[in-house]
Amino acid sequence: MKISRDSTITLLLFFSLTVLLYIIGYWLIYRMGRSSPLMMSVGLAAVVTCLIRKRELLTLGWGWGSWRHQWQSYLLPLAIITITYLIIWLTDLGGWYDTQFVLELKENYNLVTWADSSIIIFHFLLTGSISFMLVLPAVLGEEIAWRGLLVTELSKFLSFTAVALVSGFLWSLWHWPMIIAGIYGNNETPLFYQLFVFTLSLMSASMIMTYLRFKTNSLWTAVVFHMSWNAFMQKAFTPITLENENSVWFLDEFGIVLAVVTFVFAIYFWKKGRSEFG
Repeated sequence: MKISRDSTITLLLFFSLTVLLYIIGYWLIYRMGRSSPLMMSVGLAAVVTCLIRKRELLTLGWGWGSWRHQWQSYLLPLAIITITYLIIWLTDLGGWYDTQFVLELKENYNLVTWADSSIIIFHFLLTGSISFMLVLPAVLGEEIAWRGLLVTELSKFLSFTAVALVSGFLWSLWHWPMIIAGIYGNNETPLFYQLFVFTLSLMSASMIMTYLRFKTNSLWTAVVFHMSWNAFMQKAFTPITLENENSVWFLDEFGIVLAVVTFVFAIYFWKKGRSEFG
C-alpha cells in the first residue's frame, strides 16, 4: 500500500520532534541521574505531533480492552524471562542465587531473620506488584510513541509483519546512542555484540507487542508488557543471578539467551499476526 501525504507529514514531524526532545532528554540524564526524562521525551513527541496535526489523542489506543489480554501481556514477559534464566542457571552460565544480593535484600527490607527462600519469594512478589507499578510513568512515555502513534500510523500502509519489524527497529535504534556512549549496557562485551543482541531482543518483543496491539486496539497491552519486562528483568532475575567470568555474554537484555528465547516466542506471534492481520 502506498504511503499517503498525510502519513508522511505526520511521521516526519514525529521523527523530528523525537530527535529534538531526545537531545533534551539525554542532557537531563546527566543532570538528574535518571533515564525517565528520556523515556518520556518520545511520548511527548507523539502527543505534540497529534496536537499539531489535529489528531484526537484517543487514536493512540487508550481503551483498556479485555482483561484476558492484559494478563497475557503481563505474563508473557515473565514466561520469557523465566525460561531465559532457567537456561542460564541450569547450564551454569550464571548461578542460582547470589547470596550477597539476598543479604542486601534482607537488610533493605529490615527482615534479617528471614530465610533466604522466604526473602526471595517476598522480593519477587514485590517486584511483580510495587516495582511493576513504579515503572509506569517512564514506560507509558515510551509506549505512547512506539505502540501508540507509530504502530497506528505505520499500519495505514504496511502489513502486520512490516509494522512490527519497522517499529521494533526504530525502538531499538532510539536506544543505540545510550549504548554507544556506555550509559546503557556493559563495558565487557564488544559494542557490535551488544547492539546486535539488544536489537534482536527488542525487535522480537516488538513482534509480540504489535500483535497484542492489533488484537486489542489497546495501547495498554504494550504498556503492561513493557512494565512487566523491565520490572522482572531489572529488579529480580538479573540481580539475583550469581555471575561468573562468562555470564556477561548471556545475562540481561545484552545477553544472547534472552534474545534467542524472545525470538522463538516472536515466531509464534508472527505466524498468528500474519494469519489474522495479513
